[in-house]
Amino acid sequence: MTGLGAVFRPQLPPERLRAVARTADETGLEELWLWEDCFREGGISTAAAALAWTERVRIGVGLLPVPLRNVAITAMEAATLHRMFPGRAVIGVGHGVQDWMGQVGARAESPLTLLREHLDALRALLRGERLTTSGRYVRLDDVGLDWPPPAPVPVLAGATGPRSLRLAGEAADGIVLTASTTADGVRRARGLVDEGREAAGRSADPHEVVVYLLAATGPDAAARLRAELLKEEGPDPDPTLGVAGDAGTVAKAVERLAEAGADTVILQPTGDEPDPEGFVRFVAEEVRPLVP
Repeated sequence: MTGLGAVFRPQLPPERLRAVARTADETGLEELWLWEDCFREGGISTAAAALAWTERVRIGVGLLPVPLRNVAITAMEAATLHRMFPGRAVIGVGHGVQDWMGQVGARAESPLTLLREHLDALRALLRGERLTTSGRYVRLDDVGLDWPPPAPVPVLAGATGPRSLRLAGEAADGIVLTASTTADGVRRARGLVDEGREAAGRSADPHEVVVYLLAATGPDAAARLRAELLKEEGPDPDPTLGVAGDAGTVAKAVERLAEAGADTVILQPTGDEPDPEGFVRFVAEEVRPLVP
């Protein structure tokens, strides 16, 4: 079965999260994803709150920008979430939007090198290993977690370009693709990830592909979707990016991504979505029954 979820966008104030998270839990939504976009809301703080307010829904963080975080802190926070809420936190990391990283003095000369070093160290620490390493960016001296997760913790990576997609295949347990990814883009991404997995001898390891899909419903859905695509993609956006309409229309768009290789599709409301709780209810109660 294709996984399905929704995004709580950080354009909403943090105090709105509680109602949206509880709606997700009550309606049976599988996953609610959060973003750590600069300079809005912290990914770990919002994830911890959402997990505490709910009982069953999985909470994803996509993505934590690694230039902002010492890998030991990322490991400590991820391990804490998994020990308090076993199996319910999904952590994704990425090299961050470079302009934002530059604004805070954290821009790396080689974002891919930093991401690789962070992924390698983070996954080792979460496996309970004690680590000494001296890389270009990640340096640890006899570091181990006192409270590692009791079970394996998958670490996902955000990826777009060919090099980062191959890297995700080599060094991560899954990828997160943005809403700017078409079905053909999912196929290409899956192929590049598989190249990386094969190069690293990890072809037999599970590797989840998570894709965001911009979606809108309601009487003004098409206009809201068009406005957001024009803003984000330019004057001539690909018409297959995003979907507007009823549950059946949205479900078919989800299926197209699943057929292209997505394991999980996370529906991303427009930034001006007038009813975030209603959007979550729509995904859980109307779209989910139509997605195999």
